[in-house]
This record gives sequence, structure tokens and C-alpha cells, in this order.
Amino acid sequence: MNSDALFTLQDHLLKALAAAPKETRRLFHGRGRCWPGLEQLTVDWLQGVVLVSLFKEPEAAQLEALKQRLLQVTQSPEWATSGAHTLALQHRYLLQSTTEWLLGEAIEDMTITEGGLRYRVDLGRKQNTGLFLDMRYGRDWVRANAQGKRVLNLFAYTCGFSVAAIEGGAEHVVNLDMSSQALSRGRDNHRLNGHDLGKVTFLGHDLFKSWGKVIGKGPYDLVIIDPPSFQKGSFLLTKDYQRVLRRLPELLRPEGTVLACMNDPAFGADFLIEGVMREAPSLRFEQRLENPPEFADADVECGLKALVFKLGD
Repeated sequence: MNSDALFTLQDHLLKALAAAPKETRRLFHGRGRCWPGLEQLTVDWLQGVVLVSLFKEPEAAQLEALKQRLLQVTQSPEWATSGAHTLALQHRYLLQSTTEWLLGEAIEDMTITEGGLRYRVDLGRKQNTGLFLDMRYGRDWVRANAQGKRVLNLFAYTCGFSVAAIEGGAEHVVNLDMSSQALSRGRDNHRLNGHDLGKVTFLGHDLFKSWGKVIGKGPYDLVIIDPPSFQKGSFLLTKDYQRVLRRLPELLRPEGTVLACMNDPAFGADFLIEGVMREAPSLRFEQRLENPPEFADADVECGLKALVFKLGD
């Protein structure tokens, strides 16, 4: 993160703020490795809050130079006209993902919008805010394909897919996640959008110990799988994804659809396509969803993979 890289970052942010998005968006995605020297840095626009995330500890002098360059941005006309009021720097490489508030008061949580839908997110207390911005097109796809369907949302987290599905006219959504706290936030997100919670079920269970409950509430027209790459004691991508895939035929109605997602840069789309062919050969691959343009990656196989499969005859 030398001076040239910091100048590139500053220039990029000034241009982005000059045309600040009306909704939540990523402003800078260094992790896509398109910007030399900035591979461990991202910047998100949370409708007035600019959240900078560092994923690797820099040298002390580099960190100070970064802070000074960011503060220079806050003194610019572009910052003033954008409506930005708060600058936060999150140290994601630290165990507690400590957040520094470089400008403005500390904010614990706030409501943001995406696609006209409202979501409550956390700031400064947790590693993730509660909404993964690279999955925007995935939520759009679910919203466009949920009409009249029974939906199963596995590894639901804060239920972003569920909110999109109900907004898109889903008959019912079953959300499963081990974290009751995340599911509670999911309920909040549905309430923010005026949804009927009678159409939504929340299961705070370990999937691999709860197949009976999940199958019993089916079958489903659409199954969404968006697991963590690794979660200690509960999910290991290379082993456990296969265990989910082989149960899909039991979960789906005839001509049912699966949206299978993965965001580990070490594995390309073939990991999922070959896994489905092996574990659930009755499903056929239909398409890979594009990623939002702000998440450009030097190697598309290292970015988010969101693949659609259909149950065949």
C-alpha cells in the first residue's frame, strides 16, 4: 500500500462520491486484485456512511498514510455533495474486527436500502454487517423467480434471500440457520418491509441434525444454498457441501430449482457443477448469475459463484 496505490484509491473514491449511489453499494473492491497494492482493502457506501475494511494488517506507517488519505477525501467537495457524514475503518484482520470511527459518531446499527428493500445492518460490533453486497444480483434473481413458490433458504443468516422472495410473491419461505441472533435480525428485516410473517418460518437448527424438520416442511419449488466457506464446528466447504447436494432430490418438487452459491476464491464454478452431477444427477445446470460490476475480479472464478440448477425429468 504505497503512495501510488493510495493515490489510486483516493482518485477512485472521489469519482465514486461525485456520483454517489442512492442505495447501498460497494465503492471499491480491492480484493478483486484489479488494483495493485490495494488487494486487502474494500470500501462500501452505506448511504452516508463510508465503511473502509482492511483484511490484512499493514505496517504502522502504511496504516497512518491510509488514514490521512481517507481524511483528505472527507475534506473534498465530492464528499460534501455526496451527503457522506461518517467514515469508519474496520480492521478485519483483528479477532474482534475492531472499527475506528475516523469521522462522525459511532453507529451501532442502521437501516439501508437495496432494490427498494430495507435491511438492518450492524456497524462496529461484528465482522460482517449482515448483508453481503456481492449477492445483490442473487437477491434480484430470487425476487424475480419466487412468485407463488415454496422456498427453502439454507444457511439463511439475516434472511436477505427470504426478504427478496416474499417481496417477489413467494407463497412461503423456510429459513434455516444455526444462529438464532441472525434469524432474529431476519425477522426485523421482514418487518421493515411490511411483510406477513405468517408466510415465513424460522428454524434455528444445525442442518445436518435437522433433515427431518426440513424435509417435513417441504417439498419446495426453490432451494437456496449459501453456506459459509468455513464455520468451525458446523460447516467445511469441501466436505459438507456434498452432503447438502445429495439431499436435494428429496427436497424439491418436480421441476424444482436450486440456487447454489459459493464465495471461496480457491474453488471455481466447476466445484459446484461437478458436485451436483455426482451427488444429485437428476439436476441439470442452467446458468451462472453475473456478479455486480463493482465486484470486478482479475479471475472470475475467484469471485462469487451463484449457479442455477433445475430438476429434470
